[in-house]
Amino acid sequence: MRILHFADAHIDISTTGRHDPVTGLTVRTMDFLKALDTIIEAAVSEQVDLVLFAGDAYKDRTPVPTFQREWGKRMMRLSQAKIPALLLVGNHDLSPASGRAHALQEYETLAVPFVQVASKPHFYPPEELNGLPLQVLALPWVNRSSLMASQEMSAAQPEEIYRGLEERLGELVQVWLDQADPSLPLVLAAHASVQGALYGGERSVMLGSDLVLPGSLVRDPRLDYVALGHIHKPQDLNEGGHHPVIYPGSIERVDFGEVDDEKFYVIADVRKDGGTRVEWHKLNGRRFIDRYVRLATPEDFTTRLPAALPPAEQMADAVVRLTVEYPFEFESLLDEAALRQQGEVCLEFHLLRRPQRETRVRLPEGAVMSSMAPLDLVKIYWDAIGAEGDVEELQKLAAEVIQSAGGGMTSAG
Repeated sequence: MRILHFADAHIDISTTGRHDPVTGLTVRTMDFLKALDTIIEAAVSEQVDLVLFAGDAYKDRTPVPTFQREWGKRMMRLSQAKIPALLLVGNHDLSPASGRAHALQEYETLAVPFVQVASKPHFYPPEELNGLPLQVLALPWVNRSSLMASQEMSAAQPEEIYRGLEERLGELVQVWLDQADPSLPLVLAAHASVQGALYGGERSVMLGSDLVLPGSLVRDPRLDYVALGHIHKPQDLNEGGHHPVIYPGSIERVDFGEVDDEKFYVIADVRKDGGTRVEWHKLNGRRFIDRYVRLATPEDFTTRLPAALPPAEQMADAVVRLTVEYPFEFESLLDEAALRQQGEVCLEFHLLRRPQRETRVRLPEGAVMSSMAPLDLVKIYWDAIGAEGDVEELQKLAAEVIQSAGGGMTSAG
């Protein structure tokens, strides 16, 4: 079975900036749609047996009709070509409220030929895949509120909620694995995080906490291919192993956290007994350029600052960000107009000014830095710099970083 696997389209994530005069959509929106067109045309020209979309068609669960139309055009292209497509519902496609419609509901409601939507965990045998000699275990994003209601959990127990969800899904997959036909290829498709996966810079577009699947589950030798979505960094979590465990990544760069990530879709030749092979197909997305310069003297503003940006021909039609760090007392020396004129050749030019004030961090009376936990010190730092926004969310992210680095998170260790 030849399966085209892609994920995390987010076609309406960039709705500001320069507009395309023909379509009226933003140029950045057109970038995402062009990537989607490349994928759909590849499915038709390569005559794949199945298109498997691993979730997150839009930026959120309430796409406007214009973007539903554009996504629908591409799905109808597959339907008219009689290419079966299985679309998983991702966290961005799903309402947090139980019983609300998800963003891909019209394909279920209207029963579009050859297009199916996996909105709940489901085992698809051949008769539910247009007769293809293939089995798919589908794990779309699961609504947390539904689980809370079923297990009578309170919102004050998020760790228990996700632990319970992971256990239930793990048990469900084991049941499916036991009942699957061992003579047919078996695919697990999931919109979730997996233990050991590397995150890109897409946390800014993720909603809520993550469901985390254990690595042992996705590497079960009874599987022949694992098609994942949710993490935007392309990677194979079982490289050299019995079967590929693939995150193809998002189809276009979402933000500067993905500046160094290439973008792909995957065509997998799925076979039994460890014979599956994958082809990574690169998508030619919009170029992102990220530059940083630290200025220490007044002379740096006339010498080093203009040279911080690449030549105009390199910046042409790119999305460019320049971060400038300098002492606060030199604020008046920064000629923003000149920098923006230099960046006029870009599709988008983002200037981040970071004037630095000297800040003294004061510890609580009687406290000794060496005896304090890293997370406590981070909290003191936020207070010292007058951090704006959601400090609690910053603390959560800091806790994840400290935990991944093996550091202590509380004063109790």
